[in-house]
Amino acid sequence: MLQIGRAASWALDFRFLSRKQPSIQRRTVALSKSSASHTSNMTIPTPPIGEKVDHIMEMFGDVRNDQYYWLRDDSRSNPKVLSHLQQENVYTNAVMADTRQLQEELYNELRGRIQEADMTVPLRKGTYFYYEKTLEGKQYKQHCRQLIVGGEGPGSVNEVMKTGPDEPVEEVVFDENVEAEKHEYYHIGAFKVSPNHKMIAYAEDTKGDEIYTVYVIDAQNGELIGSPLMGIADSLEWADSETLVYITMDDIHRPFKVWRHHLGSDQSDDTCLYHEKDEEFYLELHQSESKEYHFVVSGSKTTQFVLYLNLSDPRKELKYVTQRVEGVDTVVSHRGNHFFIKRRSEEIFNSELLVCPIDDLTATTMLLPHRPSIKLQELQAFKDYLVVYERENGLVKVTIYHLPPAGEPIKSLSSGQTIQFIDPIYSVSPVESQFNSHILRYEYGSLHTPPSIYDYDMNIGKSVLKKVEPVLGGFDKEKYEILRKWAVASDGTQVPISIVYRKDMVKLDGTDPLLLYGYGSYEICIEPDFRATRLSLIDRGFVYAIAHIRGGGEMGRKWYEDGKLLKKKNTFTDFIACAEYLLKNQFGSKEKICIDGRSAGGLLIGAVLNMRPDLFKAAVAGVPFVDVVTTMLDSSIPLTTAEWEEWGDPREEKFYFYMKSYSPVDNVQSQNYPNILVTAGLNDPRVLYSEPAKYVAKLREKKTDNNLLLFKCDFGAGHSSKSGRFDILEEDAFRIAFVLKSLDLISCRA
Repeated sequence: MLQIGRAASWALDFRFLSRKQPSIQRRTVALSKSSASHTSNMTIPTPPIGEKVDHIMEMFGDVRNDQYYWLRDDSRSNPKVLSHLQQENVYTNAVMADTRQLQEELYNELRGRIQEADMTVPLRKGTYFYYEKTLEGKQYKQHCRQLIVGGEGPGSVNEVMKTGPDEPVEEVVFDENVEAEKHEYYHIGAFKVSPNHKMIAYAEDTKGDEIYTVYVIDAQNGELIGSPLMGIADSLEWADSETLVYITMDDIHRPFKVWRHHLGSDQSDDTCLYHEKDEEFYLELHQSESKEYHFVVSGSKTTQFVLYLNLSDPRKELKYVTQRVEGVDTVVSHRGNHFFIKRRSEEIFNSELLVCPIDDLTATTMLLPHRPSIKLQELQAFKDYLVVYERENGLVKVTIYHLPPAGEPIKSLSSGQTIQFIDPIYSVSPVESQFNSHILRYEYGSLHTPPSIYDYDMNIGKSVLKKVEPVLGGFDKEKYEILRKWAVASDGTQVPISIVYRKDMVKLDGTDPLLLYGYGSYEICIEPDFRATRLSLIDRGFVYAIAHIRGGGEMGRKWYEDGKLLKKKNTFTDFIACAEYLLKNQFGSKEKICIDGRSAGGLLIGAVLNMRPDLFKAAVAGVPFVDVVTTMLDSSIPLTTAEWEEWGDPREEKFYFYMKSYSPVDNVQSQNYPNILVTAGLNDPRVLYSEPAKYVAKLREKKTDNNLLLFKCDFGAGHSSKSGRFDILEEDAFRIAFVLKSLDLISCRA
């Protein structure tokens, strides 16, 4: 299923705005005891109060007056709006001024865990090893390669790329640092090597708005080849060494057209291969593991079908692998003369696996039937093997099946071999591998195990560790306990919680500080993986917990369906149940609990704060989707039309009133709220900056407490925060400082 939505990475949007700020009136503001204890007698600015301008909206006889609607400016240039956002930043920085030394200490601590000069595990591609490097003091990556002595081949799990004066010289085919120096924001999306290894095509975003420009360069000397392709989505593949296939977006940021481009020609002469006219459907482009086909995927939240382009003659037209059938979702892989099809429907909700000959797509054979308790999550095809990723009881299982020789019928799957993992809760995901090899590469980690790259020899069933992400500063995984617990939701559903803490620091007597993270949308699985930035809280005695609430996909498709549309409130009540369970079972203190969520997870935070503000001491809502009704009524906003199947279409009365009953902006009340930090990115195309801006303005108007309410809008970022790896650490340091200040724990030391 396409994962286009208000999804977000775990990086958080907190950084000082490096712009000249306007002066505003200053006065002393009364703060709650815990907030004031580290503000002393500082004079801080008046919290910005948004002007009220009536904006009447009526639907189904219901009248809403959105008095902060004026904060939306799609041009991002209105002086009045920008001034308000800048005043919010001034206020936030002033309130947090007493933590600047702490932020600096945290930044140095976070950066001190990073091995700045590092490289990824080299991957064989043709006659080269390809890999990425980071350099001491540099924010961005270098893309590198080295010629393989002995040439192309399947390689070995014990293979190591040799370096030295007698080995082939390293080639830096692209250095992101050079280009990034020209921009405040810089992100490389697609990065594709041509089949003949002579050219690189890469997609570049310099604003954070996720609109890419594609450049083609000579892999040897970096010289630009032809003119850039403008206004591209992050979907790009080589059809052959003279032809690119890419996707463009419409006015509402929807990937809707597939194009074929011949090098040296003008973009205006490119051929449109497919136009998706249904505004609820988005397009994606993938290359098969075999490199013999391109798959064009058109999908909504409930329906997905696939077309293919045979790369033996990329001048041909697209053909259908699977047809559009309402409520049926298909994913396709290729090997030999067969397509493997993962298919899901309302009845087959956790998916089944079929195979069919390419020359007779209707002659399907069942390989793995639907199982109500096991979700078929992902496929990875090899010349001699099929790797299946399944999810059972919230955890991923990896099974390898040996295939008959190419060309022979595939009537069934032999008994598979399953990779064994050691941690009780963990994360595992596929990494790019060679199709013609017997080596499966995967990444493994857990809440106390840093990301680890393994090569698995499918011929003999052996995993070899290739690299563990270095964590400097004396990190020792044996100091940390990881657990899975289960909360009981209001309807009796058991909700899993992943937990990590320091064995030698946490008392588990109800006095420990606790951070609870949640997301719960789009069927996205929040994995119990490792993040080094969390250590700055965990090593200060925090219990860190992840609530795997409904609306996510951790427990299968039904888990997702029970947390969307007219069941969305299950997401919020599940989270509250997890918080109550943790407090009741002494994993934390009610006076020291902070909750955290981003994007659709920010909606979660906003909703539960309205429902149970008494339960939490502090909250962080990153780029939060909080103005649900107004956004979902406006089809001119990116993502709206495609997400009616996620949240509901408020043009229908039942969805309108259900959304309104939980939409955070529409439910801010005159009541006490905990300390809150809200963030936004001015160029964010997924959650308009105006949503969190309106939310904060309404909270300032309504709330009855003196707790902190801070808003940071980053003028140089989009949905996924700043782009430089060290800039992101500044944001993390700010967030952690806010949490410590809000919980009256600034004196805590790691």
